[in-house]
Amino acid sequence: MSVFFISDLHLQAERPDITRAFVHFIETTAKQAKQLYILGDLFEAWIGDDMPVPEFEHVFSSLKNLSSSGCHIYFQCGNRDFLVGQQLMARIGATLLSDTAIVSLPVGPALLMHGDQLCTDDIEYQSFREMVRNPTWQQDFIDKPLKERIAIAKQLRNASKARGMEKADEIMDVNAQAVETAFKNANVDLMIHGHTHRPNIHSTAIDGHCRSRIVLGDWDHSLWYLCCDINGLNLVDEPIS
Repeated sequence: MSVFFISDLHLQAERPDITRAFVHFIETTAKQAKQLYILGDLFEAWIGDDMPVPEFEHVFSSLKNLSSSGCHIYFQCGNRDFLVGQQLMARIGATLLSDTAIVSLPVGPALLMHGDQLCTDDIEYQSFREMVRNPTWQQDFIDKPLKERIAIAKQLRNASKARGMEKADEIMDVNAQAVETAFKNANVDLMIHGHTHRPNIHSTAIDGHCRSRIVLGDWDHSLWYLCCDINGLNLVDEPIS
């Protein structure tokens, strides 16, 4: 059996094609997996588990069915859906992981993360990340009325898009030193993350060890997933029809 990894689907009402593609993926391809890891930004925005999202009901039921069939589903929060909580996890039959997690795979141990914490050259974003990942800030936000949360989230997204257009591509990619530090702290030779929307497999020598960093793709134009089994790792992309 295989282990699958996905990230950065950015599900939203404005892109029903991606939602349909994901449901199809869950109900067909993902049935081959004994474990499915969702490494953040499953949603374009998430302002609390109580938000009404009728457009995702089929997604939730399909994930729950996959979980009930024996596939273990794990979820890491991204920079778009950091307010996903235990209520949604119970709804889809998934386990919520911490910001970084070391897991055992058929190819050995691997460090998992969304990846935004590696983009340390973007000092402005890292400051924002520290604020919104603070449990006190999150609870204060969740306690606000739904209408107010929607307005704040829209304001934050617009500001983020405006700042992003002004930043060089290099700033929004991972920092090499941050990657090296993450590898050393975890003491593993494999890292898997998303966030940057730059799917690739990178090999780097650190302290005499060849380390592999696999970057997952976003689902804007293609359906991306990483398949891991006893034969190795395969980064797959398919067109979103």
